[in-house]
Amino acid sequence: MDIISKINTLKKEKNAIILAHCYQPVEIDEVADYVGDSFYLSKKAAETKADIIVFAGVHFMAQSAKLLNKDKKVLLPNPKSGCAMADMLNLNDLRAFKNAHPNIPTVCYINSTAEVKAECDICCTSSNALDVVKSLNAKEVLFMPDRYLGQWIEKQLDNVKIITYSGYCPTHYKIEAKDIENARVLYPNAKILAHPECRRDVTNIVDFVGSTKEIMEYCKTSKDKLFVIATEKGVTDRLNRDSLNNRWGKTFIPIKDNIICEHMKFTSLEDIYNSLITENYQIEINENIFDDAKKCISSMMNAVTAGAR
Repeated sequence: MDIISKINTLKKEKNAIILAHCYQPVEIDEVADYVGDSFYLSKKAAETKADIIVFAGVHFMAQSAKLLNKDKKVLLPNPKSGCAMADMLNLNDLRAFKNAHPNIPTVCYINSTAEVKAECDICCTSSNALDVVKSLNAKEVLFMPDRYLGQWIEKQLDNVKIITYSGYCPTHYKIEAKDIENARVLYPNAKILAHPECRRDVTNIVDFVGSTKEIMEYCKTSKDKLFVIATEKGVTDRLNRDSLNNRWGKTFIPIKDNIICEHMKFTSLEDIYNSLITENYQIEINENIFDDAKKCISSMMNAVTAGAR
């Protein structure tokens, strides 16, 4: 049996599911039950009847799945899979930030640790951040850790001040305005799409700004045939694969060849197989913060559900 068959057999034997983020190596999709962005995977984690959740992503994503499934085993196949942005905000920094701006609602990006979530009012992903901030009905909001996502949200809203922490995504930070300008010259007929984690001078000049899911949906439904993708390489890889498989006749070009999140690429099929065999590495969350951190994510889910009515 090849490794894909072995993994699929183990999933059935152990009543396990595999959740995979779109930034993962594209071959992970061969064994994943669900592939998507952070919000989509959070919803699938909340809905699952599986006994074991294998999260092909990074640590904060596996933590979020555990917060939504206290009594299930949540496994992170490769323990090196962290998040540089999440690491930019620790508990002391969070408390100092809140103390400097008292009595203001706090929104944390899902790219944050469980400890941070436990001391924030509500969580968000890039696909629902706007709806989450709107749900607070506040004139001022503290947003952390990603300053660029916070700035992008503020631009979409009238009369709401977003006070941002100074964190950022090192992968998206590599994308500069000059890269967009160069792409306009090289590919004058292309639509250029960017993630809101990009710098503001980038998001100000592209054709579309959206979450991973929104970028992929835009590309699938657009009548255009050529796209430049200003986000992590995994998105471009999946779009080109899907275009070939479904005969869309569309071409997707990465804004640069080095827009790669190394942490997202740590997971391999071998890691997933070994994780299912050994049931390592299990995600554990301190009981003292569990309920508060879960409430932060649950508040997001409730706010988005209410907004959809």
